[in-house]
Amino acid sequence: DRTRAIMICNPNNPTGYVYSREELEALRQIVLENDLFLLSDEVYREFVYDGQTHTSVMHLKGIEDRTIMLDSVSKRYSACGARIGMLASKNKEVINAALKFGMARLCPPTIEQVATEAGVDTPQSYFDEVIREYTERRDVMVKMLREMPGVVAPNPKGAFYLVVKLPVDDADRFAQWLLTDFDVDNETVMVAPANGFYSTPGLGKEEVRIAYVLNVEDIKKAMNILRLGLKAYPGRTR
Repeated sequence: DRTRAIMICNPNNPTGYVYSREELEALRQIVLENDLFLLSDEVYREFVYDGQTHTSVMHLKGIEDRTIMLDSVSKRYSACGARIGMLASKNKEVINAALKFGMARLCPPTIEQVATEAGVDTPQSYFDEVIREYTERRDVMVKMLREMPGVVAPNPKGAFYLVVKLPVDDADRFAQWLLTDFDVDNETVMVAPANGFYSTPGLGKEEVRIAYVLNVEDIKKAMNILRLGLKAYPGRTR
């Protein structure tokens, strides 16, 4: 009874999952039946692979006044330090409320606004090349992960992350151990323990999020370091 909205991230961080049109239609029905809003973080919407298509919640019929899309330039243009985001909705009350909050805050730096305006004119050819590059990085990473004994690695369809199950007793402990007690020629890798992405206590204990944002050769090196780290880790479980 206390639920007022459903929020999704599509494509998803941390899993790289892309919601299908059918899944979004199912959410649409839930929204209608329960008098809810549907918020969708779509900052990765350009980054979908393997012929997948991204469907925005703004295209769902019958709930136009109940959908809110969130977006940012930080992922699209690899400008994570540029704190430029946006909110889109056809609900005038939502927009008016958002504007009141916006007016109560200082604006983003002018130079970031100017750069963002220029970025809007980026040609599609740029995104085509980015998608080709991310696809290659993903394929290399997933292949090398799946060759490691005990590792379960899905094949993400969007964004540039995947959540991997490792043969370790505790992903938090393993991530710390990599940084404090392990290296290969003075190099190591950093992973994000996945338990922080779950609302249910105990889930994600053996999982980590990995981002394929490095170039292919660096990914190969990082995966080799991870492979050796898993072999040497004293808390390996299988």
